[in-house]
Amino acid sequence: MIKNFDELLTKLKAAKRGTAIIAAAQTPSVLDAAILAKDQGIAESILVGDREEILRLLGEMAPHHKGSFEIIDTGSDPILAGKTAVELAREGKGDLILKGKTETSTILRAVLDKEKGLRTSEVISDVLAYEHPDGLKLMTDGGINLLPDLSEKIAIVKNAVQVAHSLGNPDPKVALISAVEAVNPKMQSTIDAALIAKMNERGQIKGCTIDGPLAFDNAVDLAAAKLKNLSGPVVGMADIMVVPNIEAGNIYGKMLTYYCKYRVAHVVMGTKVPILIPSRADDGETKMLCMALGLAAVL
Repeated sequence: MIKNFDELLTKLKAAKRGTAIIAAAQTPSVLDAAILAKDQGIAESILVGDREEILRLLGEMAPHHKGSFEIIDTGSDPILAGKTAVELAREGKGDLILKGKTETSTILRAVLDKEKGLRTSEVISDVLAYEHPDGLKLMTDGGINLLPDLSEKIAIVKNAVQVAHSLGNPDPKVALISAVEAVNPKMQSTIDAALIAKMNERGQIKGCTIDGPLAFDNAVDLAAAKLKNLSGPVVGMADIMVVPNIEAGNIYGKMLTYYCKYRVAHVVMGTKVPILIPSRADDGETKMLCMALGLAAVL
């Protein structure tokens, strides 16, 4: 089982080199990610966007790489860049799409187009991996689904389990997070968690072990769980945390980055190729790690 991002990069270096398609690549952080991925030996990149600006930035950042990438000129139009990136992925010319200088909504609109998009599942979801001292942990969904219902949460769980499997964890422990551990009819997240856990117990959701509802402390800390007389294969040892809504996931993810200073990466699953929608504030290394996480899911 892969314990950290360095181990993930080592695994990818030994595998077939992937290809990233970068939509609206005329921005320093994604070009830095492309350069890092190339130098690390994990991926080549197709740069879609404003050719003149891309070459100018490469000339400033890494002149020796000005001729290292295929560039598809779509000018400064982010909508055209997104559509072109999706078309390339549909044609099998890349293993993932990374968002560059464009809004997440713009790239997802192209990805989710009913006729020309990449959707393979009714529900797409964002899976975040973070480098905890005890190993890589996953959290979902803090980027796509605003307030998922029961069926959407089931799909979110399955998408996260797929990522865990790609990281070498054959039976990830999944915690459905809420504010309390008891089912409360006034808290829908507790009802959904109990139903999903029962479905897993009956074999309706496979490839993982699920428990919930669990408050965060009881999902990750055995001592806290013992104080509440909680036990089970997931309690205190969760590998995947499933949050009840996008606000919880967004806050969780940003606290990992800005308070904990953990290295993170995230990937959107449920599409023909993984979609990477990192924050505009993320640096080149973080975006390169997103590429690595996406490649792990497909290579």
